[in-house]
Amino acid sequence: MNAQLQRLYSAAQQADRRIIGLMSGTSLDGLDIALCLISASGPATRVKLEQFMTVPYDEGLKDEIRAIFAKTQIDFEQLCLLNPYIGQLHGQMILDALRTWNIDPRAVDLVASHGQTVYHAPKSQHRRAGFPNATLQIGDGDHVAAVTGIITLSDFRQKHVAHGGEGAPLAVYGDYFMFSKAGENRILLNMGGIANFTDLPATEDASAVFTTDTGPGNTLLDAYARRLLNQPYDKDGALAASGQVNDGLLAALKDNPFFDAPFPKTTGPEVFNTQYVDAAQARSRTTDLAPADLMATLVQFSADTITDAISRVLRAGESYVVYMSGGGMHNPVLTSAIRQRLPACSFGYTDDLGINGDAKEAVLFAVLANECVAGGTTSFGNRQGVPSITMGKISLPA
Repeated sequence: MNAQLQRLYSAAQQADRRIIGLMSGTSLDGLDIALCLISASGPATRVKLEQFMTVPYDEGLKDEIRAIFAKTQIDFEQLCLLNPYIGQLHGQMILDALRTWNIDPRAVDLVASHGQTVYHAPKSQHRRAGFPNATLQIGDGDHVAAVTGIITLSDFRQKHVAHGGEGAPLAVYGDYFMFSKAGENRILLNMGGIANFTDLPATEDASAVFTTDTGPGNTLLDAYARRLLNQPYDKDGALAASGQVNDGLLAALKDNPFFDAPFPKTTGPEVFNTQYVDAAQARSRTTDLAPADLMATLVQFSADTITDAISRVLRAGESYVVYMSGGGMHNPVLTSAIRQRLPACSFGYTDDLGINGDAKEAVLFAVLANECVAGGTTSFGNRQGVPSITMGKISLPA
């Protein structure tokens, strides 16, 4: 047997596996690196987050990615070059992190690499007859494996698409394995560039669990922080807190068929971007809105669409706890607006459940990799958009 296949087989047989999960989101902040010790699989999965760091991207790399990000027309050579480059860069970032933590790469069984999403195109979005759901992440797994010497699983979203899903969000699988609890209805709300939530019923019935995007989380807030403040984000929501919500613009922003579409559904910056806001301002005649009022309205837009979506799944007479994660959990204006619109819910953070909210998405991919090599027996029912599959393509270091 190939020595690397033997290594993979051995890892699958172990009582636990040390897996590095990687996440680089649409905000382009940097690479989240989560070192996890994972035992068992499926509903019995247990995760210990041993180390975590975010390695920031420099502005030059952000500009290189933005040149092809969420655009229908790009320089194809740029895409071709960035695919291996980002894989190699992520591999070196892993080695640097392990060196910082004083951990030998040989002590790590697997890397789970999400890659960098550059375009997301579900059928509901592209509307081109005859073409399937589609999504594209770059940062090739072979390059990660070659640089680190660690078996790498990557490109998780493609199998989800191949089996009828939209390629996102994938949190339904990891959230169910990590966070379900008998007797407590849980909503796992992640607020990255795009916000999504997972409904975890108190029954722990896997066939009733699902995840859906709700619309913008931080993507518009960060875009306008760059435009208005020349900052990567509105720290502590300070600009938004000083403004007033404009009802006319808010109504125009919410006038999109995505928000009425059935669950589960996905979207991205391909739809919700500065051009989308410019068009809404033109329709609502608010092009001269003060910066603080614009930011306040964008925060309310995220809060309203998040809570409107969650409200659609709340079952009458039952109590719920909403556990927040992602960059949006650090915005007190956003979280306050969400709490006000869901008064019947209790709130906490995934930190309360043992997983750092900033690391949660990276941990998710570590769990998906673990499930691919050591699990794969859980049925999520026969539902459109939630296939009962394992995900991840395997790249051997040599």
